[in-house]
Amino acid sequence: MTQTHTQTEAQERCEERNCLLASVLLVDRRGWLLLQERDEQAPVAPNQWGIVGGHVEPGEEWEAALHRELREETGIDVDGLELWFDEVVQHSPKVSTHLADHWKIWAAQVDLTDDDITLGEGRQIVFVDPATILEGSLDMSRGADYVLPRFLESDAYRRMT
Repeated sequence: MTQTHTQTEAQERCEERNCLLASVLLVDRRGWLLLQERDEQAPVAPNQWGIVGGHVEPGEEWEAALHRELREETGIDVDGLELWFDEVVQHSPKVSTHLADHWKIWAAQVDLTDDDITLGEGRQIVFVDPATILEGSLDMSRGADYVLPRFLESDAYRRMT
């Protein structure tokens, strides 16, 4: 069954509603992950590191949202994406503990470098060494802090490295 939300819901701030989020984890040949350093203009997690992706718009299919967000933020298209994560979580701060986001994350191994990325949003989007992610030296968004260690321990990541 396709899950979408209404235009009225989309106009409410994410902290005040249940959101649908489509994101992607791309792994380069070194095993590094493509992450976005958000800027001060970001409505969620400003000045923090996060995962490329965003909201599913009203009437939009999940995978269409994923590819749209990937193009908007990085300028690239990627085939062979595998759905790795499909859960309801509190991806970002909410006004009530009764609110949560349905978050789907796809993953793929890619033959890309930082030079292939066109920055469309945020301060930078680059491939980051997993050791840097795990040592905690980056200021991670709540969502990234939750999923990245799980991804790095996953069979999906091991197959891509």
